[in-house]
Amino acid sequence: MTADAVYVNASFITLDPARPRVEALAVRGGEITAAGSRREILDLSGPQTRVVDLEDGFVLPGFIDSHVHLMNGGFALLSVQLRDACSKEELVVRLAAAAKARPEGEWILNGDWDHQLFRPVELPHREWIDAATPRHPVCVNRLDGHMVLCNSLALRLAGIDRTTPAPPGGEIVRDPVTGDPTGILKDTAMGLVERIIPAPSIEERRRALDAALRYAAERGVTSVHDVSGEAGLDLYQEYRRAGRLTLRMYFYMPIGRAEEILAQGFQTGFGDDLLRFAGLKGFADGSLGSGTAAFFEPYSDEPGNRGLLHGQMFPEGIMASRLAAADAGGLQTAVHAIGDRAIDAILSAYEGATAAGPVRDRRWRIEHAQHVRPADFDRFARLGVIASVQPYHAADDGRWAEARIGPQRARSTYAFRTFLDRGVPLAFGSDWPVAPMDPILGLAAAVTRMPIDGSRPEGWVPEQKITVEEALRAYALGGAYAEYAESRKGALTPGRLADMVVLDRDPMAVEPGALGSLQVLRTICGGAEIFRR
Repeated sequence: MTADAVYVNASFITLDPARPRVEALAVRGGEITAAGSRREILDLSGPQTRVVDLEDGFVLPGFIDSHVHLMNGGFALLSVQLRDACSKEELVVRLAAAAKARPEGEWILNGDWDHQLFRPVELPHREWIDAATPRHPVCVNRLDGHMVLCNSLALRLAGIDRTTPAPPGGEIVRDPVTGDPTGILKDTAMGLVERIIPAPSIEERRRALDAALRYAAERGVTSVHDVSGEAGLDLYQEYRRAGRLTLRMYFYMPIGRAEEILAQGFQTGFGDDLLRFAGLKGFADGSLGSGTAAFFEPYSDEPGNRGLLHGQMFPEGIMASRLAAADAGGLQTAVHAIGDRAIDAILSAYEGATAAGPVRDRRWRIEHAQHVRPADFDRFARLGVIASVQPYHAADDGRWAEARIGPQRARSTYAFRTFLDRGVPLAFGSDWPVAPMDPILGLAAAVTRMPIDGSRPEGWVPEQKITVEEALRAYALGGAYAEYAESRKGALTPGRLADMVVLDRDPMAVEPGALGSLQVLRTICGGAEIFRR
C-alpha cells in the first residue's frame, strides 16, 4: 500500500531501542507505516504521495506535555504580563497600563507575578496598586497559581474584610497590626474573589484557545494532559467537530465531581486519539513559593509554618474515599502533591485503595511530586505511581527553594535521577501557565539543573541530573504511558501516530549548556503540519 506522505532528508530519533535512528518515514492515514532507509521508504511512494523534504533537520516524536491548564494558559497569553516584573514599581506600572487599556469596571486578571524577583523579596500589597487601579477590580495570580493579589475594590466587591474567616485549606493574609486583609489570598481563599468574577464570553474563550493552540504548536507539543479540562471541554468538542483541534487532548475533570461522573458511567479512555477522557484530578496541598505546600517539618525560613493541606482534603478522609471510589469505578486519578506530608498522604490513600481492590493496571499519578521523603521513593515504585513532574520548576525554584526547606530536604527535591533509578515511571510536563509550555527549556533544566538566573552553573542538586535521552523519553514515552497510549504515541515506529517535531540541531550531540537554544523548525500532528518556522 502506497504512502500518503514520505518524510526524507532528516535524522529521525525514533526512541526505539531496536532501531534508534532511521533516514525516512512513511505515513498513511495519520499513522507511521514504515521507518527505514531513504531508499526503502521512497519505494513506498506512488503518484499521489507527498515527498516532504525536512531539510536536514532532526526529528523526534512530538512532545507530550503531561500537565497543563490549557484554557488558563490561553487567557494568560492575552492578559497583563507580570512574570518578569522585577520590582514593586514595575508591577504597579504594568497594572496601571492594563487599567488604562480597559473599559472602566473590567477585571484585571492572570498576570503570573513572582515576588521572588523583588528586592527585597516581599509579598505585594493592595496599597501598592490601589491608586493605579481605582476603577478596575484586580485579581492577579502568582505564577504558581496558589495565591493572588487583589486590590481594595476587588476585596470590597467580594465582601472580604478583617472579620472574614478563611476557608479550610486557605489563608487571608492580614496586616499584623490592623488585622486588615493585605490583598494576598492563598489557595482556597482565592475562591472568595474568584466566585464573583464574571465568566468570559464565548468569543473571549475562543480567542484564548486559539492562542493556546498556536503556542503549543510553535513549541513542538502535539499532545497535552489538561488537568483542568472542564474549563475548555465544550470548546475542545466544538473545535474537534470543525477540524480546528490541532492538539491531542487527554483531559481530567475535578475530583469534586467524582460522584456525578461515576454515576454517569464514564471510565478512563473514553474518546479517541484526539480527545480522550482521562479521569479525576485533585489537590492535596498548595505550593512551595506560596508557603502552602504541606510538610512534616516547618519551613526553614518560617519556623511556625508547615504549609496547608488543600480544602479537598477536608473533612478528614474524604480524599482517600474519593480515590478508592474512583479506582473501583475504573477512573485514573492524578493528585497535586508538592510537600512531603501531602505526598505521604496520597501514597497512603493509594495504598489503601490497592489493598481494597483487585489487581489491575491503575497508573495512578502524583502531580509535581516535588519534595519527597527518601523512604517514599520505594513506595512510588511498589505502587506503580507515576511521578508527573515539571523540570522547568527545578530551574526556577533552584534560585530560592533551598532557603525555604534547607539543604537536607533539597537533596530529594525534584529528584528525577532517584525516580528513574528506583524504577518509578516519569512523565514530564510544564504546568503551563505556571511555567512556559516549552519542552526545550524543560529538557535543558532536567539535564543541567542550572537555575534560570545562571547561578550554580554546576546545577542545583547536580546528583539529580538525567541524560538527554532519558529526558526525551520522559517527554514522549513517559507521557504516553501516563495516558495508557504507549502503543499509539511516544516513538517513531510503525503503528504509532505520525506526531513529530523537527529541531534545528541534534539534541544528543549539542553541549548540555546549549540545549535551551535548540529551535523547533516544524511540528507535525497526525501527518499534518501545524507549525513551520
